[in-house]
Amino acid sequence: MSLSTLLASSGADFISDWITFFFLLTPFFCISAFLTFSVQKSKAERKHLAIKSTIAMLLIATGLFLFGDLIFRVFGITVDSFRVGAGILLFLVALDSVRGRQLATTDAEDLSVVPLAVPIAVGPGTIGAILVMGSESTSLDQMCFRLAALCCAILSLGGLYLGAHVLEKYIPKDLLAVLSKLTGLFLAAFAAELIFTGARHLLMAPVI
Repeated sequence: MSLSTLLASSGADFISDWITFFFLLTPFFCISAFLTFSVQKSKAERKHLAIKSTIAMLLIATGLFLFGDLIFRVFGITVDSFRVGAGILLFLVALDSVRGRQLATTDAEDLSVVPLAVPIAVGPGTIGAILVMGSESTSLDQMCFRLAALCCAILSLGGLYLGAHVLEKYIPKDLLAVLSKLTGLFLAAFAAELIFTGARHLLMAPVI
């Protein structure tokens, strides 16, 4: 196989992996949540929140891609256990959103990691896909290309976060308030699904 053919094939795989990872991050859901949590923030605070959340996603996703299986095995954590824990945290955030509680600046700092980075963007489904694609990389080149595609997908989502103020200009405040409530409801439903799915799998798991 010639070098040009190899590069073309690798480039196609890179684009395919990039698109796959990007949609695994549920970008539209993430943007809705980001607008909800930053509705009362200044442009500078929103930028800080977007950057911090993007960095958190990069660190978490990269660590999972390279060492995910090892991390889960060392700490005795399963994806289903993660589902339950993440679901509980997410439900608490969703409850505040539905009730219309305005988040303070200190809360916004915490929201950049939980729940914006985990589990809204990097949720159990995304984690599972990252673990599988990391473990299935059969060569160093393939691993590097897939890791680069994952990082580019996260940076693309981070770019949407940074441009969220542009989207907000075209969304009336009343509609944004409704969107905030609806996002809270969807977050609560998503949290419930995480908790029930994780609990069901844990209860059905064979006892060793």
